[in-house]
Amino acid sequence: MKQPVLHTVLSPALLHLYDLSNTIVVIIDVFRATSTIATALYNGASKIIPVDSVEQCIALGKATPNSITAGERDGKVIEGLQYGNSPGDYPASFIKGKTLVLTTTNGTRLLHMALNNSAAEVITGSFPNLLAVSAYLTEQKKNVILGCSAWKDKFNLEDALFAGAVIHQVAGHFKIHCDASLMAQEMYQLHQNNMQTFIRKTTHWHRLSAYGLEEDLEYCITPNVANILPRYENGALIAFH
Repeated sequence: MKQPVLHTVLSPALLHLYDLSNTIVVIIDVFRATSTIATALYNGASKIIPVDSVEQCIALGKATPNSITAGERDGKVIEGLQYGNSPGDYPASFIKGKTLVLTTTNGTRLLHMALNNSAAEVITGSFPNLLAVSAYLTEQKKNVILGCSAWKDKFNLEDALFAGAVIHQVAGHFKIHCDASLMAQEMYQLHQNNMQTFIRKTTHWHRLSAYGLEEDLEYCITPNVANILPRYENGALIAFH
């Protein structure tokens, strides 16, 4: 049987270069959207509705029963929304049974780009659900795009490191002739045992730690603490079982 193909896309600005049909697109936004999505669903959120504008987020929040609105731009809670994009904001005691309407700077934007470019399927991934993502991709035997949300289209290390962590888990199951994937895998393997130290060098760490978010950021690179698979179905991300 022909092996499926895996590519890594290091920025949303490069997504148009790839054919997304018959392909699972993994949306990666380690700091912090996809870490928050996994955590909220793991803690019992009924669903997460990702939107790419603040106005839509507010309107959907008003129209959706038992929902909360959340989002950030440039690392800060948006005026008019109730909560931010911190995984720690969504413990089970708060989020269980609720719908989270979420907009973020990079991750929700890339998700909608993937949908608008005919992605066959969209899931989200981050270190907190690394094994769930890797296991699902291995089982499905379909082509895969690991889509890094980056930062306003500029490359970032943390999303590429997660792509490398996934490749490290699944490489034997895919045909991978992709320099971005090679770079991501090699970089992850080089730093997997000193991630807490290495990640502190990144631009996004410096940007967000200035807002006092170090605890958030450490959580976001902790593997398998919210090991659930968010999959996009009928306008929302739900926990796939």
